[in-house]
Amino acid sequence: MATATSRPSTPSASASSSATPAPGPRVAARDAGEWIRRATTVPATDTYPGVDELLASFRALAALHPDRITERRIGTSRLGEPLLCFTVRAPGASDGSVPQFVVVGGVHPNEPVGAVTALHLATTLCEDDALRAHFGGAWHIVPCVDPDGARLNEGWFAAPTDKRLYGRHFYRPAGDEQVEWTFPFAYRDAYFDRVLPETLALMRLLDATEPRFLTTLHNCESGGAYYYVNRPAPELYGLLEAVPPAVGIPLATGEPESAHSPRYAPSVYGVIDMRDAYDYLDGLGIDAAAEIAGASSAAYTEPYGTFYFAPEVPHWAHPDADDDTPVPESYADVVRERADGLRSTGELLGRVLATAGPELAIATPFLRAVKNFVPSLTTLADMESTRADGLEERSATVAERYACRHSVHSFRIRFGGMLLRALGAEVTAGTATPTVRRCHQELERAYSGWEDEAVPAFGDPIPIAALAGIQYAALLAAADHANRTERTGTEGSGTERTGTERSGTERTGTERNSAEEPQ
Repeated sequence: MATATSRPSTPSASASSSATPAPGPRVAARDAGEWIRRATTVPATDTYPGVDELLASFRALAALHPDRITERRIGTSRLGEPLLCFTVRAPGASDGSVPQFVVVGGVHPNEPVGAVTALHLATTLCEDDALRAHFGGAWHIVPCVDPDGARLNEGWFAAPTDKRLYGRHFYRPAGDEQVEWTFPFAYRDAYFDRVLPETLALMRLLDATEPRFLTTLHNCESGGAYYYVNRPAPELYGLLEAVPPAVGIPLATGEPESAHSPRYAPSVYGVIDMRDAYDYLDGLGIDAAAEIAGASSAAYTEPYGTFYFAPEVPHWAHPDADDDTPVPESYADVVRERADGLRSTGELLGRVLATAGPELAIATPFLRAVKNFVPSLTTLADMESTRADGLEERSATVAERYACRHSVHSFRIRFGGMLLRALGAEVTAGTATPTVRRCHQELERAYSGWEDEAVPAFGDPIPIAALAGIQYAALLAAADHANRTERTGTEGSGTERTGTERSGTERTGTERNSAEEPQ
């Protein structure tokens, strides 16, 4: 998912709850096989919808079922786009009915699988009376919470299997411009209250609904599927791990996204918590307050006792992702190899950015992103080197070696691609100086080599319907679990952290969504 920060509190933007809402009516458990079978029900598609197409599809659904789904505006993006929420209610449910379920797509604009999932969920809820009745209450579905960022990725949405097109049209916002990681945060010396308009819109929705269940839909690039939950749910793990194989997708069992998140099962993790991220960085001697931005939606809903769930699915599958066979290299050595790759990548991109930066005339989102991410690569390399020195001596697995190597390819393609877009914007606009042109040519040569190395490492493309099917089936199973268990509210504890409390990710100011990874 993304790197998370902890639930920040701010005088003006944090939510509070004086009482934990009473649990809704208990519902009977459904056979686990029913949720698993639903993974195969998403219609086939070869493309991801752009923002306009996605919202048009939701509005067409609302026109077809006006008595079941309603549209409302919950906010406005930084560039003026309306932020929309579509609500599907069970028979007889009112605005105040419990339970409430919230589903958010597009929290990271380079992760479009959730758009397909959200539309299929809304369609099925409208057409399946028994499913709506089973859950009761209301489902609040936000198809795309960051339309500005999503539009900057639309260049690859029409051809998602083209790995080179993906990298050259890739965009991921800087850490403090990501919706998922700009919720208020206050912990020890860290304090964040620069809440984005999109984040504020989501905060208002969460405060109004006090949801029993919240999911933000995520996807990664390659490997296997995995999940985040905000509290242990042992009865759910087996079901979740059975969903990806049902559509032929491996589980991710290698190197975890975040070193400080607990692993509850081979592919199920505790949600990334920025309090834990802070303590982890501080323990490494790093200025944690300078690295961490805001908290996550999971942290924000702590006072409501919400069960948070995030499914992560890969664009491409690789057989090494879930291969636990030992390899000749030690685990410490593959972590050191990763550190070396991150360091060399950061040094090259940093040199290009330092040389061209003073002569860049256009403040593109791509430039803001690489200024945020590129310095984090060498910091992350140093952290990984330190971590490797403290690891016990054992063999790495195929999956761990693959995860470490793949992460280097991923950062090169992501950050190198965005820096190319920033420099290319100057060339296209006619504002590029000779220095900028030389930097663009140098990076183009290096990036072409990185592409050649990354293409086989990313693996084989996965049908979009299978990816959305995993998210769809898994979120229904997780929502069913939330609907059948008591809330565990943390009344009064989620809004202010004094520095002694702990709780436990898609990111800080670096890029993977954990405190160690660039967001």
